[in-house]
Amino acid sequence: MELIHTVAELRKYLRGVPNNVFVPTMGNLHEGHLRLVDEARPRGAVTVVSIFVNRLQFGPHEDFDRYPRTLMDDCAKLESIDCDVVFAPDEKELYPQPQTYTVHPSGIENILEGAVRPGHFRGVATVVLKLFNMVQPHAAVFGKKDYQQCRVLETMVQQLALPVEIILADTVRAADGLALSSRNQYLSPAERAEAPRLYKVLQEVRDAVRTGTHAYPIIEAEAMTELERHGWRPDYVTVRRRSDLMPPHDNDRDLVVLGAAKLGTPRLLDNLEVQL
Repeated sequence: MELIHTVAELRKYLRGVPNNVFVPTMGNLHEGHLRLVDEARPRGAVTVVSIFVNRLQFGPHEDFDRYPRTLMDDCAKLESIDCDVVFAPDEKELYPQPQTYTVHPSGIENILEGAVRPGHFRGVATVVLKLFNMVQPHAAVFGKKDYQQCRVLETMVQQLALPVEIILADTVRAADGLALSSRNQYLSPAERAEAPRLYKVLQEVRDAVRTGTHAYPIIEAEAMTELERHGWRPDYVTVRRRSDLMPPHDNDRDLVVLGAAKLGTPRLLDNLEVQL
């Protein structure tokens, strides 16, 4: 496995490679990330994983400075599953000048996560576009846990005519249903025991939607109240269309239930797709 820190080194290594598949990450890897690499590996001659904590997608009071940096441990995990290249640039390499040109994913960037974290998706789309230009993959793999992010990036690829296939991998969960996330390590033991409730609540919303009811605001409010009763601080639990994450019409059949809530310090995200 090659550990590469500069764009020049990366391009030199990939020159002549017929195709590569890319998995962008912020490091502090867990089993969910490794499953993305497993998904990527059979799809190209070379698998490239980036590790970069992207300042642009963090708000002023978020955890950029304390986000775990575990490069050597991450590299050991990736080498054990036959990853080919780890691209781990520093900030000066990725942003040699102030990033005054940015990608604004109009519309979808301002709802749900975008409403709670203004500017977040602008930072995500900008860094992913830069990484695509550096890696030049024919395909890239992302996890469905960050559902809105997946929609933002799919739309960016479509509208900018990028030659990259976006592959979405299912959320990886612990045995009790909690979606794996690097931020789960911030949970206290008591919070970790409580954390699967978010998944349970989303399952209850999904099951209610499957009965054919269109009383989505009532179901959503009941779900938020259930979380609050157990000490959560929910930002939203909502039923949306998968295609654009707008509120569904009565005849929409491809839906998703999304939830985001704080439990102690960490803020947890999860979602479940619903097919009617």
